[in-house]
Amino acid sequence: MKLIFTFSILLIGTVAFSQDFKEKEFKTEIKEVTVFLSGAQIFESGSILIPAGNTILKVKNLSPFLDGKSVRVKADGDFTILAVNHKINHLNELRKDTRIDSVKKAIEGLEFLISKDESRMVVLKEKQSVLDENKKIGSQNVAVTVTQLKQTIDLFESEVSKIKEEEIHLVKSIEVKRRGRDKLVLQLSTLNDLKSSPTSELEIRVNADTPVTTKLDLTYLVSNAGWFPKYDIRVQSIKKPLELTYKAEVFQNTGVDWKNVKLRFSNGDPNQSGLIPELNTWNLNFARYTVVDKSGYVLAANSISRVKGRVLDEDGKPLPGVNVIAKGSTNGTVTDAEGFYSMTLPDGSQQLVFSFIGLQTKEVAVTRSEMNLQMAADVTQLSEVVVTAYGVGGASGETYGREGEREKSRPIITTMIENQTTVQIEVATPYSIKSNGDKLMVELKKHEIDAMYQYYAIPKLDKDAFLMAKITQWDQYNLLEGEANLYFEDAYIGRSLLNAKSLQDTLNISLGRDRSIVIGRVKNEQFTKRKTIGSNTVDTRGFKITVRNKKSQAIKLTLFDQIPVSVVSDISVTPVEITKGIFNEKTGKVSWDLVIDPQQQKEINLQYEVKYPKRERVILE
Repeated sequence: MKLIFTFSILLIGTVAFSQDFKEKEFKTEIKEVTVFLSGAQIFESGSILIPAGNTILKVKNLSPFLDGKSVRVKADGDFTILAVNHKINHLNELRKDTRIDSVKKAIEGLEFLISKDESRMVVLKEKQSVLDENKKIGSQNVAVTVTQLKQTIDLFESEVSKIKEEEIHLVKSIEVKRRGRDKLVLQLSTLNDLKSSPTSELEIRVNADTPVTTKLDLTYLVSNAGWFPKYDIRVQSIKKPLELTYKAEVFQNTGVDWKNVKLRFSNGDPNQSGLIPELNTWNLNFARYTVVDKSGYVLAANSISRVKGRVLDEDGKPLPGVNVIAKGSTNGTVTDAEGFYSMTLPDGSQQLVFSFIGLQTKEVAVTRSEMNLQMAADVTQLSEVVVTAYGVGGASGETYGREGEREKSRPIITTMIENQTTVQIEVATPYSIKSNGDKLMVELKKHEIDAMYQYYAIPKLDKDAFLMAKITQWDQYNLLEGEANLYFEDAYIGRSLLNAKSLQDTLNISLGRDRSIVIGRVKNEQFTKRKTIGSNTVDTRGFKITVRNKKSQAIKLTLFDQIPVSVVSDISVTPVEITKGIFNEKTGKVSWDLVIDPQQQKEINLQYEVKYPKRERVILE
């Protein structure tokens, strides 16, 4: 009879059994990893011969960030699983970062080359010394001919020139090699500063009446892994569909390398509670009796669209592999080898969250476009392993394997799995990802999407036209909020943010500036004047706006400008000329929907009149 057992881990301090248990090491291999936005689910398996009687199967060298409550053991065969225990082994530390050995070898190689150059310098100095000691030509009794003198001088000049030239090259070469060595020494110091982690172990207690060979599958959650949604958006022409490449920037610092594993990416987050929040009564009182909950305090909308900076440790050394996330979003990045980061911020984003193994997580308000930070050690994490309880769904780390863009001819083979509350994307090609914090870009999906292209311009603020792609029925692509690289007409034009949190039916994607649309806005002096009528002053302002389409196809462009809006009764504002524009009296905005043929130009006149008491003064353009 075939029996399948699935057990949750039992976190028990000590378990007493009346029978004696024999220990046997059970070697498993990571086969699959589901990477969540924060956290990962590991799938391991292995085969083993279970002897008759009571046996403890020990699974060693697992991640120290394993969540003991999440362990599941699935087995098939005629035996019984009695208990599963999770332990931390502080005596058996995971091996140090593999980069340490390669950095040491690089340092040794550079030091050998420096020593070689320095030895050559010594030889050249000895050669110069020999030449200096033989400067005298002939003797008191032997005359030297002019030809002999010239030959000697030429030889001396030639040899000295060669020596000096080679010395200059050697000095430069030694200087470059020393700088490279010093950088590697600094990197080695940073790597050595990273604390070695203990390992997790699982003890699976089983009982079998007779020896049985079986396959056991283990699944469990780990922290310090994850992925960020990233996109490449390409538009060859406004006459063609938009090409969207959906990518995952994956990282992991779990302490265990993932070698040739099948990857799944999920939009779930196991760190996020699955419990419905409770709306309590809002008791309103005077301010002096009110305590403000800072978590609910809302700052003014942030106007900063992009932020960059550097993350250092307490000693001022750069920290690579630090997770930087815009709080409340899926948009984030990882610091590079020098501790630098750069990312686009979602609209209204006000806080960045910095996290790294062994360091205190920091939340910092975004107050400027460059945010530098120093992170301090987390004493709790360094003295003991903190096991985080997971709720519903989640991933972080370095990588080796497939980087850079794939060839266009090679399709991305992925499978999308829709669950009740989450979506998973399964990548057919196995990947290897080292546990060192480096980020690896994995292509997930490519879509050709029909889009409507529309240009927008506000020449009063910016003379460039901005191209916007509008996508309908975009929910079918299961996109997440993330940073996008923009390519237009085979040229990289910058970065933008794909706002997948929009509740609108149409997704708007900004494709950046198109400088083949030339826009000018100048003051029309003919209609710019001031006059006094009775007790009032009347100011007139006029502007001429020109739009030229230098492209080979017609474009649709929505142009915006404005007329001031009076907020006092003594000031009146009257539109005089808006050239078939649409005027919004409440906001003062004027818009024009234009269709401009290739190599053609259109002109728009904007003119308004402001009347106010002559004793007062108003500021106009």
